[in-house]
Amino acid sequence: MSLIGWLKGNRLVDVTAQDPLPVQQQGAITTRTADTLLVVTTTVTTDANRDLLSSTSTELPTLDGCGQYRKLIWFFFRAGADSTNYRVLARATDHNGAPLGTGWQELATGTLPGGANSWGRIEIPASSDGYYDQYRIEVRRTTGDNNYFLTSKIVGVR
Repeated sequence: MSLIGWLKGNRLVDVTAQDPLPVQQQGAITTRTADTLLVVTTTVTTDANRDLLSSTSTELPTLDGCGQYRKLIWFFFRAGADSTNYRVLARATDHNGAPLGTGWQELATGTLPGGANSWGRIEIPASSDGYYDQYRIEVRRTTGDNNYFLTSKIVGVR
């Protein structure tokens, strides 16, 4: 006789290997973990190849060690209305952190949405999974006469 039983029909049944406790299977529960990877304020200028860390060295990543994230979410606040282009580049690295090849793969390019004092959000990559080791995010003011501040927060989603 078992200490645990259940009602089967109108009678109490002991839980045994031959007559286990019935369980209703639930749908898969997906839990996503997010980590803040970068919070930075950048002066947006007309300089070519300037990334969010203000580096114009095209071989340096803005973010490194991102291989565990399927997607990055870039939240930003624009202090200026001047038209600004962005470019998101990515690459994989070997186990020592050296790029597997030369150059970068371009994942996204466009114009930052919004005007002065507006928020924006860009998913990287936009429609698929990432898992790239390094990312470079460049911003460049393409019109207007005034440099402005762009405050960014980048979150990695596992």
